[in-house]
Amino acid sequence: MISRHALRRDAFAVAIILCLSIAHAADNNADSGASSDISEVVVTGTRIRQPIDQGTTSVTVITGQQLESQGYRNVFDALNNLPQNTGFTQGADFGNTFTPAANAISLRGLGPNHTLVLFNGRRVADYPIAYDGSVNFVDLATVSSAAIDRIEILNGGASAIYGSDAIAGVVNVILKDHADGVDINAKIGTTERGGGNNARFQAFGGDTFGKLSGVFALEIGKTNPIWSRDRSFMSSTTLHGANPTTVWSRQNVDTGDYISHPNDCSALAGNFGGSVAPFTRSSGEVCATGKASPDFWTVQTGNQSENLYGKLKYALNDHTQLFIDAVAGWNKVTNNTRGPNWTSDLATTGYFFNQNTGADESWTRRFAPEEIGGIDLYDRFWHSTNALTTVGIQGDIGDSGWNYEGAYRASFTESRDNRPRLLTGVDNYFLGPQLGETADGVPIYAPDANKFAQPLTPAQVQTLVGRSESKDTSWLQTASVTTNGDVITLPAGVAKAALLAEWGTQGFSNIADPLVNEGAFFNTAPSPKISGSRQRYATAAELNVPIIEHMNAHLAARWDHYSFADRDNSKPTYNAGLEYKPIPSVQLRANYATSFRAPDMNYIFQSQQKGYEAGTTDYYRCRLANQPISNCDFAQVSPGANFTQTGNKDLRFENGRSFGYGLTWSPSEHISLSADYWNIRIDNLVTTLDYDTLLRVEADCRTGVLNAASSQCTDALSRVQRNPPTAIFNPNAIVQLLLNPINAAEEHTDGVDLASRVKWSIAHVGDFGWNIDYTKTIKHRYKQVASDPELDLLHSLENPNGDNDFPDKLITTLNWSLGKWASQVTVTRYGSIVNQAQTGYLTPTSLANLSVSYRFVEAGSVSLIVNNVFDTIKNDTSAGWPFYPVGYYLPYGREEWLEFTYHFGS
Repeated sequence: MISRHALRRDAFAVAIILCLSIAHAADNNADSGASSDISEVVVTGTRIRQPIDQGTTSVTVITGQQLESQGYRNVFDALNNLPQNTGFTQGADFGNTFTPAANAISLRGLGPNHTLVLFNGRRVADYPIAYDGSVNFVDLATVSSAAIDRIEILNGGASAIYGSDAIAGVVNVILKDHADGVDINAKIGTTERGGGNNARFQAFGGDTFGKLSGVFALEIGKTNPIWSRDRSFMSSTTLHGANPTTVWSRQNVDTGDYISHPNDCSALAGNFGGSVAPFTRSSGEVCATGKASPDFWTVQTGNQSENLYGKLKYALNDHTQLFIDAVAGWNKVTNNTRGPNWTSDLATTGYFFNQNTGADESWTRRFAPEEIGGIDLYDRFWHSTNALTTVGIQGDIGDSGWNYEGAYRASFTESRDNRPRLLTGVDNYFLGPQLGETADGVPIYAPDANKFAQPLTPAQVQTLVGRSESKDTSWLQTASVTTNGDVITLPAGVAKAALLAEWGTQGFSNIADPLVNEGAFFNTAPSPKISGSRQRYATAAELNVPIIEHMNAHLAARWDHYSFADRDNSKPTYNAGLEYKPIPSVQLRANYATSFRAPDMNYIFQSQQKGYEAGTTDYYRCRLANQPISNCDFAQVSPGANFTQTGNKDLRFENGRSFGYGLTWSPSEHISLSADYWNIRIDNLVTTLDYDTLLRVEADCRTGVLNAASSQCTDALSRVQRNPPTAIFNPNAIVQLLLNPINAAEEHTDGVDLASRVKWSIAHVGDFGWNIDYTKTIKHRYKQVASDPELDLLHSLENPNGDNDFPDKLITTLNWSLGKWASQVTVTRYGSIVNQAQTGYLTPTSLANLSVSYRFVEAGSVSLIVNNVFDTIKNDTSAGWPFYPVGYYLPYGREEWLEFTYHFGS
């Protein structure tokens, strides 16, 4: 039987043949359009100089002007909206993460660590904290958009050109190197629903002074946070019938019953905006509110940034040029995810023996904004410094037709995480001095119950809260020599080649505040210093050979060698591609590539680390209680489950393979259509199950949904440690999660990219341009281990990676200009995804952005930019608060900016 996917691929091939037939007929009547004199440049995906419209793998280009006109707030925003970026990533609205101060993308849904990010074709230092505590990645918010000339995205594997990480694709941010005069840009904006006010100033300029030329860019910006309480649809966790969050409770552990507040919570009624009230649970009464989470949660981080860029070039003679460039940035990011939360003796038993009542008891307390003295006083800050510099020499070797470049780059990133924490004295504040232990080792106290029932003052809270500051750094150095030029003249044309020799070293360190290891903070495990480094060197060669007229073959091979953790490992990769123009208006292309990823340094060097998740949903206990996730007592419990995570120095390289084929048809200079099929496979994939997914799988295994004897269940059940069902306190509760990475998984995805570009003019009406870009993922399959059945990551309601990808994504842009006026409308359509509870599907959704500009003088313009024109909020109440698909759609609503631009000089 022929598979459905094979039929789709065959249909795609037939479509290409039909397009060729139509193109051949059209070509005989159409203006051949493009000039035959196309300048040659080095484009992403090769080191050989060639016309920008050639290549065996498609390249998507985003210009610096498009960053502004399409309503993108920054570089990450533009890349995040790419049709190829179908994967889920944790962003600024995903507050409980390891990296809320950084931004990452996931091309083809293969994760941030499988997309290589370059600046001017060279690597930069990783963000010093691992994404989701697991994989290393490059932060995409480290350079001013004023400095960006364009961003090129290579849509395929390219390890034979660039080395490790280039499995799903390559993002190359190309910075400006020429200017005449100075451009200034000022921009202010806000959100219609409140919060998020922002302002930005940019300047870019440069000039040429004889043999010396230079450019500079400056950006200063500030963005205020957006809080959950600013959005009415998520301002309370109880809006859709869920139980309120407990903010005060006393429980008799021996009987399981709650002991009511002495005055029915009236003493605490003014907390959380006057929303605290008694709430009756199955075992008694507590004090609760629906405002506990929304009052503290930022769905957009606050940001204050200063970014600089400069480049100098000096011509030694007609054949040789020296260059140096530098980028520096300082950012302060602010977020908040929850206020102080205390449980009696949480670091030990979680309960104590109350000498006054003769019973084992557990007390809990959440602090309110009114008690702290303002929510901002419990904010978390990241102070980041980013710097990179490149020095080099480039030129041509006489009249040989060969060019060369030698360059050295150093890159550095530092992030200081300053966060509030409860001090260890909080137990004594609420419980008094410890009076000893029972025979069973339970601590004994004689607490004042009336004191515990009263609200705190800001002065009292200040004595219970301290701050810690961790220091996380990463660095990278690379040195390379490249050369390219003509090799030999063949009957069909000139064969060209490129050679590369490269050396690099990189490292990182994560250093906790000494107070953490001194036990100064409540329920905070010691955190040892984690650091590591590795060295690499590589050689590579490329060859572009004209086989027959209008047909070129591209071959590349590379050898990489890595040294780390007392190991030496080498990896050869290669790729091959064909490009053919049967007629001037049609270009056919096909490619095959091998790729790899060296093990993440975080995985390699991580020592045993203990901690706790910011929030946890215990799916097993929800099922035992027969409660839906949206209204379960064990859902989104904060703080969450304890975990122990270890590294693995024996991890092997991940191996990638990809191939693709496609065509571009340009019947005239005003029309261009393209279609590409892509296919990517990764073996030896390093995997650590997302903790939420681990708990979903474990619940399925314990309740018979999955076969408890399967390798998947055997692994899940061994990683989730629980109290026995007969435990005196919290029976069946999670004790800890055991996490570590292994080379076990396989992942395979394929799909199609379609694009069109059309331009036309209408007299007295204006010039128009209409672009469409569409990506459709045909399949995305995953195996945790080879013996497991394939899992469907695209359509499964129980995704083992925790989050489903968008199955398709479309972006269409309509441009118009007439005289001094210009406008652009961008519409992005997102395909159907699984809801947050993984019980069904959300409908596709479209979002529209609009920009209108007016040039009031030749050198100056003003613009109005509106994002999310129709104020669309994507709702999802399936898993309870915050009632929208976190990480997929933003909850901001309509945003508006007013922008002023002026050019000084020629």
